[in-house]
Amino acid sequence: MVRGTFKLMKSVNKSTILNKIRQSGPISRAEIAKVTGITPPTVSSIVKELMDEQLVAESILGASQGGRKPTMLLLNRNEHYVIGVDAGSDSIKACVSDLVGTILVRSELPIQSHTTIDSFLAVLIQAIQLVIKDMGAEGDKIKGIGIAMHGVVEVATGTSLYSANSGLRNVHIKEVLEETFDLQVIVENNSRAMALGEYWFGNYGTLKSFATINIGRGVGSGIIENGNLRYGAQDIAGEIGHMTISLDGEKCSCGNLGCFETFVTGDAIVRRAKKQLVDAPDDLTGEKVYEYALSGQKAYQKILEETGTLIGIGIVNLIHSVNPEKIVIGGGVMKSHEFLMPSIMATIQQRALTEQARKNTLITLSRVGDDATVLGAAALLLTKLF
Repeated sequence: MVRGTFKLMKSVNKSTILNKIRQSGPISRAEIAKVTGITPPTVSSIVKELMDEQLVAESILGASQGGRKPTMLLLNRNEHYVIGVDAGSDSIKACVSDLVGTILVRSELPIQSHTTIDSFLAVLIQAIQLVIKDMGAEGDKIKGIGIAMHGVVEVATGTSLYSANSGLRNVHIKEVLEETFDLQVIVENNSRAMALGEYWFGNYGTLKSFATINIGRGVGSGIIENGNLRYGAQDIAGEIGHMTISLDGEKCSCGNLGCFETFVTGDAIVRRAKKQLVDAPDDLTGEKVYEYALSGQKAYQKILEETGTLIGIGIVNLIHSVNPEKIVIGGGVMKSHEFLMPSIMATIQQRALTEQARKNTLITLSRVGDDATVLGAAALLLTKLF
């Protein structure tokens, strides 16, 4: 048994009250009882337990409702920390976060091209060691480590089965890290971790169904239903990057033809620009396409507008298959959002099946931004607490 794990909630009521404080704090005991339906004596008893466990603290006095001012409750941000790690395609980013997603320290180390399992794990361990060292004496309050890993992950064993970016197979991340750090370790696919980070820390309110799409060097997606990640029967729910949208399209990294990913990534945008524009420079990049569009070059603006239409088609497919209440879009490609979003929204309005789907599916840019994945990795531990 590794040290530092969060205590399991003793009851549904305890979890409900802790979540209400997380979502709505500062909040009074009376308000918790009112909105949860749990009796005031039970709320007071459970709050005392949570305070004894240093998960909840009392805050400033609330407004009087005719009697004594109520004492407000909020999460105790300074007693429990978690480590989040985004094991990306070319670097490893690590952070220490508190219970509400405030990043306290960070580290980032490059991954060598053509890396081996041993060298990858060595960099991973070093990135984690750096943030623990930066925490000093506060490092003893770290409760666990969450890892967001590109590719196919076996969550139960914490094993990275395959990563297309690195080519590594069967990397036993959980086993190695728990032995190294004597802390609980949870490993998850990076796109699902991003969805969790956006859901937990994006302040979207309570949603029954929620999805994120990350568009950069690849396309990843995560789906959350009733607060929980959706995996599907074989753990591939949300792999919209590999939906086929053209039977005779380009070959994808997965081996299939015409995947959504082959149309909307940064590399796909560059390929389309070079194909359509005879004067496109040889060293064109996705960033330069955006710069040229910003400078007023209509041809590059059109390339991005076409990309927005293609992204919109992928989103419509997601709406028709999952029908989430809200879809959050992030990733490097979406930094061109001023050219992409009008086409995305127009495509949804033209193609979504029903008027309700067109009007009521909420589409927004990421609020958490570049930290969504690393914070989502941290949130993997927090889901065990809340």
